[in-house]
Amino acid sequence: VGANILTERLGQATFVENRPGAGGTLGTEFALRSPADGHTLLLIAGSYTVNPALYKLRFDPVGDMTPVIQLSKGAYVVCVNPKVPARTLAELLDYARQNPGKLTFASAGNGSHLHIATEYLFGMAKVRATHVPYKGTGPAITDLLAGNVDMFIAGTEGLMPHVKSGKLRALAVTTAQRLAAYPDIASVAESGVPGYDVVAWHGLIAPRNLPAPVLARLNGALDAGLKAPALIAQLEPTGVSPAGGSPEQFGNLIKAEIPRYGKVVRDNNIHTQ
Repeated sequence: VGANILTERLGQATFVENRPGAGGTLGTEFALRSPADGHTLLLIAGSYTVNPALYKLRFDPVGDMTPVIQLSKGAYVVCVNPKVPARTLAELLDYARQNPGKLTFASAGNGSHLHIATEYLFGMAKVRATHVPYKGTGPAITDLLAGNVDMFIAGTEGLMPHVKSGKLRALAVTTAQRLAAYPDIASVAESGVPGYDVVAWHGLIAPRNLPAPVLARLNGALDAGLKAPALIAQLEPTGVSPAGGSPEQFGNLIKAEIPRYGKVVRDNNIHTQ
């Protein structure tokens, strides 16, 4: 989305280069070590705020970057296989309390944002469950559908088609408020875990010391593009919304999430494998 908007608004070709490895930290380091001229931007997600607690980073995730804009905001959805004897999140948490460690939950990998979001939920609810890590969301959803794992917290775009078909049961969304696209699904906070709020987001950052005029031009073009009615109409039925806003707003989100998820990592002694 960001690349398309930049191409349309600035009239310059935009290229996407994937650099995987070490939870995305290798690509992050490359991007943040690039010249601060506005020609190299980095697409990040929630995992960016988890990685400082998991890896020995060779960069400062706050001091070595310039926040540009938050592109999207959405929620994860708490889903269970229908064989699980719970029709609400409160019932699921009661089941977990009565059967410590029996409930199994999938993640997209050890230390992934989905893993942290789930441990955060169970920590706040003071219940124990058994983690089953997978290599990505696809295999996790496959095993959830097969009943090989009980529960999975993941993006609405991957899980809701199976909820609509009756193959999975949705219990809650992770944001503080219900989603307009799925108004019948309660939030975690209103389901017995007040204060829980996990946003699924994407955004763009640049190397530190990006000149103010360049930052203003990039943010302005992207913010205007994110307000396009066609884009909003395309995304919102999936439970995802364009975000936009100022660089400062996005920077504050990043600064708030790093210590919050760092505590979850430490409290649960989570390590990458």
